[in-house]
Amino acid sequence: MDSPVPPSPPHRSTEPPAEPRVRRRDRHGRGMRGPVAPPQVPLSASRADTFRDLVLDSVERLERRWPQLADIEFMVMEVPPPVTGETVPLGGSAPAEKDEPARVVVYRRPVEIRSKSRDERALIVHEVVVEQVAELLGLSPESVDPRYGQD
Repeated sequence: MDSPVPPSPPHRSTEPPAEPRVRRRDRHGRGMRGPVAPPQVPLSASRADTFRDLVLDSVERLERRWPQLADIEFMVMEVPPPVTGETVPLGGSAPAEKDEPARVVVYRRPVEIRSKSRDERALIVHEVVVEQVAELLGLSPESVDPRYGQD
């Protein structure tokens, strides 16, 4: 049985191969998938980012009453350096030196382990920040924040 259309000879082109097309849709025609949640939604914030925000909120609360806190550097670290004692610190502070400002450090993992909810975590973070600021300023925690220990 003969075919009515003869096979065409192999086509050789002198043109370079075409660039691959940019896909604007997936294979089902629904479009490319976007992020699961937009950046402003809490789902996309990591635990470290959320914890850093808790520390910044606490510092902002205290800065209204103590403007000199603008000279202190507040940091968040995962875990404290190894210590020989049995208790793990939740925070630390270092006074200002020649080239470096005073520092307050809050350790994220020990605070997270001791808290059961976000509200409890926020309370512990604020207490740690108040205690470390009080130590740097040479005051009692109650004089730094009158609501210290009441929540």
